[in-house]
Amino acid sequence: MVAQAKERGSRRVWLDPRLGIGIVLVVASVLGVGWVVAAADGGSSVYAAKASISPGERITASDLVEQDVRLGDILGRYLDSDALPSGGLIATRAIGAGELIPRSSVGDSAGARVTSLVVSTGGELPKSVTSGAVVEIWAAEQVENGVFAAPTVLVSSATVVRLVEGDGIIADGAGTAVEVLIPRNRIARVLEAIANDDALSIVPSSLPVPR
Repeated sequence: MVAQAKERGSRRVWLDPRLGIGIVLVVASVLGVGWVVAAADGGSSVYAAKASISPGERITASDLVEQDVRLGDILGRYLDSDALPSGGLIATRAIGAGELIPRSSVGDSAGARVTSLVVSTGGELPKSVTSGAVVEIWAAEQVENGVFAAPTVLVSSATVVRLVEGDGIIADGAGTAVEVLIPRNRIARVLEAIANDDALSIVPSSLPVPR
């Protein structure tokens, strides 16, 4: 009789619904952890900038670091190893350190459409004219010694690469030198204005960077 009582007690424990619920929770927990691990491993690798990149700079693999991310449908908008040619790419806008590299911010043909040129202006620049800013270049033609015509727009959309430093100071007392990216089809006109000592000015613009 003692053996029969023990058998009935064991059967009650086995049939206890709390035990079944506990088993279900353990199995669910294991499956949940497995799903999280699988999801984490399902990310894709894209490039981010190791350090700040200025417009016009050539970008190679040494300037980049791979990041595992989950971007879903927008993954194709960002640069990965398959989209980086051996010769590198050209930055068409400023890219911050650690920023994922959008494909729209680089181009292998950008160098054929724009080039960098240093322009000296006759006055102080607005504070908004910094690396990556989009600006207009204006010129007032010198018609006589010290006499200038009304200013006109030479370049409607240029990108500032950097403010040029000289002897440890940005510019001198006469003005400021700025390196800018301009369309190649405007180079001759800008160089002509520089050669003729026309008065050049750089004005902030809200226009997009030329592509």
